[in-house]
Amino acid sequence: MGFKAALKRYLPYLRDYGSYYLIVFIGILLTVTATAATAHIMQPLMDQMFIARDESMLYLIPMGLIAIYVVKSIGRYLQSVFMQYIGLHVITRLREELLAKILHLDMAFLYLNRSGELISRVTNDMNRVQYFVSNMLPELFRESLTVVALISYIIYLNPILSFYALVVLPTVIYPLIAIAKRLKKYSHRSQEKNADVVTRLTEVFNNGEMIKANATEPYEIARFAKENWKFFKINMKAVYVGDIVSPLLEIIGSSGLAAVIFIGGKEVYDGNMSVGEFTAFLTAVGLVFQPIRRIGTIYSKIQDALAASERVFAIMDQENMIKDGSNVLSQDITTIRFKDASLQYGEKKVLNNIDLDIHQGQHIALVGDSGGGKSSLINLLLRFYDPSSGVVEVNGKALDEYTQASLRHHMAIVSQRVYIFQDTLAANVAYGEEIDEVRVLEALRLADALKFIETLPEGIYTFMEEFGSNLSGGQRQRIAIARMIYKHASVLLLDEATSALDNESEKRIQNALDEYMKDKITITIAHRLSTIEDADIILVFKEGCIVAQGTHKGLLETSKEYQRLAGSLAE
Repeated sequence: MGFKAALKRYLPYLRDYGSYYLIVFIGILLTVTATAATAHIMQPLMDQMFIARDESMLYLIPMGLIAIYVVKSIGRYLQSVFMQYIGLHVITRLREELLAKILHLDMAFLYLNRSGELISRVTNDMNRVQYFVSNMLPELFRESLTVVALISYIIYLNPILSFYALVVLPTVIYPLIAIAKRLKKYSHRSQEKNADVVTRLTEVFNNGEMIKANATEPYEIARFAKENWKFFKINMKAVYVGDIVSPLLEIIGSSGLAAVIFIGGKEVYDGNMSVGEFTAFLTAVGLVFQPIRRIGTIYSKIQDALAASERVFAIMDQENMIKDGSNVLSQDITTIRFKDASLQYGEKKVLNNIDLDIHQGQHIALVGDSGGGKSSLINLLLRFYDPSSGVVEVNGKALDEYTQASLRHHMAIVSQRVYIFQDTLAANVAYGEEIDEVRVLEALRLADALKFIETLPEGIYTFMEEFGSNLSGGQRQRIAIARMIYKHASVLLLDEATSALDNESEKRIQNALDEYMKDKITITIAHRLSTIEDADIILVFKEGCIVAQGTHKGLLETSKEYQRLAGSLAE
């Protein structure tokens, strides 16, 4: 992504701050005018104060100098404060939009991208973009305007001498372009490596218990150190290349200044130029190379921000494979039909020609070896993926005809992995909805959770720690079941929902849920025989196919595969 392309992408965001940009522009004008005035005041300082010995200048020049720097300081303050406001405001909006985009992308995208990589895009890359919007753009504009003003003043003072002073400027362009290309490459690599570092840290913090239990702290530190020092080396390469810009411009600038001193000195000796005019000219030339040097430095740093922008907008431009339908599913789901539905992940076919009819009030159980296709069937129903062939229908219409949000509103899932958010217990139960205390307590009662909640310091308003670490596994699972109940969905998806509970607790919850589940479609992935014995239909999966179906009793008599699975489920 080039500078112009990046500017075009940010323009829709920057347009909303017209009045702020006006203040910034006033600040820049004040700064540029004061900088040019700094050079101009040198002429009366030399000619009238020192050579002509005009006593009034002893008072006027110092006062003028103070006034110049007051104006310059006010200009810089206005520019800095309002550009920081614009930058922070834009980045805050952009960060929210990026997270919203990531969350609305297909589940396949979230499965394929590491959490550390995505965190790095939202945090580290955004910080680099913020520096671009808040600092680099206004600085580039201000310094460019300063260069134009000072060059105009130099040409006004002495057009011939200005040629010798400025002839070196074109030689600055080529090295800057070459350096910028290398810096952009290093910036890309640096940001990718930063994502690797964040990924390692995320993994370490998420698996602290396992690391402690296996005494593998030195192993994890060594793995982190490997990525950390690679990050250091890439950053140092960027430093070696980036920091050569300023000294290079200093050398080029000093060559032009030397030419000015030589030729200008002769002009003074020949009487074609006063000492004051020469001093003002020399000061202006000296001042013009400062913003040019800063422009060079800014231009090299912009490559870092452009690389970050590419990574951010690569996600923003990502297209979903799963497209929203136009129909809003407003009624409860009463029928689900899989018609010759298959699902393929890359080259691997995980579901093969599934035909299935499910009706309101039915309890369907899915059994089979790991990788048999049970979770894939639920993924199709939730539209995490679309069928590779065939169709899945809800209430007589294909899933892709409905909006995803309205479809998922009617489904509640309790998965093998229990998700607890850093919020109150009540907010976890009512996740995404308004907290109704009566409904929360009723959901917790059905989930057999009231007893342990009485032991919590603030009851249902006790704050849950990260991953629910202040709860036991069974307590976390009860909250997940309560969350499903609170949602009051018409389809319940239970993926080993009671695996962390003892048999007695499981029976109590099952008895409490029997009445609740009576008018709903319930699909259970089972890990215990006790959870499926009473199911209306049990589907036996093997290598993506349904190889047998029926009741528990019937399958024990007719299916050898089920007999084998029932033996392992009963253990």
